[in-house]
Amino acid sequence: MKWIFRGLGICALFVAAFILFGYATMYLWNWLMTDLFSLKPIDFHQAIGLVVLSKILLGGMHMRNGGGWGQKRFWKAKWESMTPEERDKFKAEFAVRCKHKWGKEEAVAEAKQA
Repeated sequence: MKWIFRGLGICALFVAAFILFGYATMYLWNWLMTDLFSLKPIDFHQAIGLVVLSKILLGGMHMRNGGGWGQKRFWKAKWESMTPEERDKFKAEFAVRCKHKWGKEEAVAEAKQA
């Protein structure tokens, strides 16, 4: 029974976000595009159409089998099958590869010493 309420909650959040994006798109279009480019104002249904179109053109649909959850299971299984030495080596290599992203120079220095 708990999963039903969770599913309904997720659906409600999706619908609320969809409506919010529609109104935000309509507001921004009518505020900016009509003044800047002399375009006509749009209504809510046209704004929803723009949201869907922009998602298709810019974001893609990303309908994969398993998606990110499958990758999470894969990496968890891989991590659990590693020995402690392999885990330390993996952490060190990860720190070196990702130092520019997180700026953790001390982690890179520790990894090189290990």
